[in-house]
Amino acid sequence: MRDDAGANRGESQAGADMKSAEILARLESMRQEDAPTYGGTVLSYVYDPGNEVLDELAGRAMEMARPLNGLDPTTFPSIAAMEKELMRFAIGMTGGKVGKIFGSVTSGGTESCLLAVKTARDLWRTAHPDSTVRPRLVTPTTAHAAFQKAAMAFDLDWDPVPVGPDGMVSTRGIVDRLDDEVALVVLSAPAYPTGAIDPIAEVARRTRERGIALHVDACFGGLALPWWGAVDQWDFSVPGVTSISADFHKFGYSPKGVSVLMHRGRKRHRAQFFATSSWPAYPVVNPTLLGSKSASPLAAAWSVVSYLGQEGYAEAVASCRRSTEAIATAVAGIDGLTVWGHPTGPALALIADTGVSVDRGVDPHRFADEVAAAGYRLQHQPGFTQADGTRLTSSVHLTITPVTETVLPDLLAAMTTAADRVRGRAPHSANLAGRLVRMLYPSPKRPGPGVCALLLRLSGAGSGVPGRLAPLMALTEALPAPVTEALLIELLARASED
Repeated sequence: MRDDAGANRGESQAGADMKSAEILARLESMRQEDAPTYGGTVLSYVYDPGNEVLDELAGRAMEMARPLNGLDPTTFPSIAAMEKELMRFAIGMTGGKVGKIFGSVTSGGTESCLLAVKTARDLWRTAHPDSTVRPRLVTPTTAHAAFQKAAMAFDLDWDPVPVGPDGMVSTRGIVDRLDDEVALVVLSAPAYPTGAIDPIAEVARRTRERGIALHVDACFGGLALPWWGAVDQWDFSVPGVTSISADFHKFGYSPKGVSVLMHRGRKRHRAQFFATSSWPAYPVVNPTLLGSKSASPLAAAWSVVSYLGQEGYAEAVASCRRSTEAIATAVAGIDGLTVWGHPTGPALALIADTGVSVDRGVDPHRFADEVAAAGYRLQHQPGFTQADGTRLTSSVHLTITPVTETVLPDLLAAMTTAADRVRGRAPHSANLAGRLVRMLYPSPKRPGPGVCALLLRLSGAGSGVPGRLAPLMALTEALPAPVTEALLIELLARASED
């Protein structure tokens, strides 16, 4: 006699399995268009340790923590336990002592930066209850754009300090901006555009004298600099440093997104929190901007740190350093190209060498496009004119990870060939689009979506994500910031529209 119920269950399961397989196959097909996240061919965004064991471990840890809600570690105490261990490791690696430094795990570097600014603003307001001015956020122009976002979100005046042509900010440039209206100074270790460490110890002495908070943005270098070797002081060993951010999804080799924000003292850490009992449901206490949040990135970071430990990170950093030095040496032998400034850590930027004749020059954007055609993606950085008129030249950024060492011969060959192909070619021109913008917008303002689409087509960028970025970079450099920002918004927004 047939078991109809059993047969129906079997048919239902088979149908569900087939539907699941179809969905995953479609996702796999869509993923074919993505830049590769393994193998060392993408030298930005991706932090590949070249270790399959770590990848599998992190994936399994994420799945185990997938059902958890990071909103309430009293309900899910494993979250509190993992966070405590991760913070202990981060504090130790940044020159701090448990019991003196306190912090929280965040969803990424941007959230860490936002919270650092929010905390400083709240403490400044407490210290200046009768002030009617907006507090100021002082940073070098090379500080991460997340701090501009933070100033907008939390109602501070962003006060950018120009850097020199080598991308370095001077101690005097920062100190001259200090007064009672400054809620926070931000310096980088290192700055993402240049890979250079700001003069943290020198500035910290002055901010400490004046009682001004100093945040060190070590989102990029916080999990690399501790093992890099002799570097300028940048961490909690500097008395005037009041907070530090560091990303575990960068050189901590964890999946996106997990970062930490650490404060000197409980008072500063507690000012980071939001809490309310002024509504008729459960009391809400959030150490971060998010309420409900996935515990999977935290579990992945905890598992990776537990596996690697200090020895594993030291080995990974040693590989990054060898590759960084090899690339710098190779660039020194490429006519028309040079390393920008004085980088320290697993990143550097390349610029045109102005010491050679025009016919020997290498435009960084054309160079990066040629390297991309050979299979390696470098990150374009457009030129930028600062408030004092100092022009920072266009460049390309390279993030170096342990896997870079495995592709060094091919990468260096691709870079050499690319430079040979574009040597002597002038930077891409945006004259037509520039003239049109000046005609339509004599005083810079953000154009609407339709005009943006037209300008993108005229630039050669098109309405989708462009293959070659030199035309888009030329447009970015030629147009006023409000127009450029509108164009970039339009470009990204249209990438996910029908």
